[in-house]
Amino acid sequence: MAMEPVLTGGAPAVDISKMRQLARKNNVTCILVFGDSSVDPGNNNILRTPMKGNFPPYGINFFGGRPTGRFTNGRLATDFIAEALGYTKAIPAFLDPAVKKFDLRYGVSFASAASGYDDFTANISNVLSVRQQLDYFLHYKIHLREAVGKKAANEIIRNSIVVMSMGTNDFIQNYYLDPTRSKQYTIEQYLNFLITRMSRTFQVMHKLGLRKLVTVGVPPVGCMPIVKTIMDTTSCYEEYNRVSSTFNSKIKHTLEAIMASTGMKTAFVDAYGIILNAIDNPKRYGITEISKGCCGTGTVEYGNSCKGMSTCKDPSKYVFWDAVHPTEKMYKIIADEAVASLTTYFLS
Repeated sequence: MAMEPVLTGGAPAVDISKMRQLARKNNVTCILVFGDSSVDPGNNNILRTPMKGNFPPYGINFFGGRPTGRFTNGRLATDFIAEALGYTKAIPAFLDPAVKKFDLRYGVSFASAASGYDDFTANISNVLSVRQQLDYFLHYKIHLREAVGKKAANEIIRNSIVVMSMGTNDFIQNYYLDPTRSKQYTIEQYLNFLITRMSRTFQVMHKLGLRKLVTVGVPPVGCMPIVKTIMDTTSCYEEYNRVSSTFNSKIKHTLEAIMASTGMKTAFVDAYGIILNAIDNPKRYGITEISKGCCGTGTVEYGNSCKGMSTCKDPSKYVFWDAVHPTEKMYKIIADEAVASLTTYFLS
């Protein structure tokens, strides 16, 4: 069985000009994004949910210094990936009323902050489940056909790169916080439940015509400032990191099985290894603060509790923007790994 590529940090520098030539040669113009707050550029803005980031200080380093709904100070990894392909500098939210049909050919995000592979995770916060995100993808296909014609739309979708990034909320918003799943499953059983849901999602994606899949693994959850605060520890909470690492191993095996059964091209981006590497070797990345976020005290604030709070002077020196989410600096590092993967395995 072929092994899917795995990137864990320190990716070789990518020749962006060469990458764009390869993308054009392979007719890759579009990035379609599914997931949670790690890749949601603002879909939650119009949902009746408390899980929003469309207010200051979020977005202070985005274009124009404006909040968009991204849960960070600037751009997300998917924005940097899109910029590397050369068609847009920011992936729009599909539900954004300002999105123009012309923009659809270059990609959109269906992601919803606080979502997860488990539909119950999305239900807790009244956000878009994976199933609902895929429903919106069907709407996207209709709009794309109206914009460019059926034949061109099918080609754009067939050649598109799908980015899937979620899983964290299945643990921090669901299993470890709400008693429902923890009463039903041991943690090992729950991991297998999530993997089953993930596998079904990827199979549906294949049936819908998607052929290139980049899956971002879960980060070291035990290193999130809010987890360390709750667990009253100054170091990463190792039990949560062990679960994160185990889950990532299962994701990689799932991608191998999906490749073998469908022929889908897949790649795994090891956010766990990338972020842990930055925490363990901060000087390598020009980082000076690894234990707390830039917003407020940096120990508990995220989302609404970050609203209107003061921030650190230089977010680029921080791993975390708030007590949960990485800074734009970290998203750029993750994006560099993903871009290297795209160039090597999808475009060459």
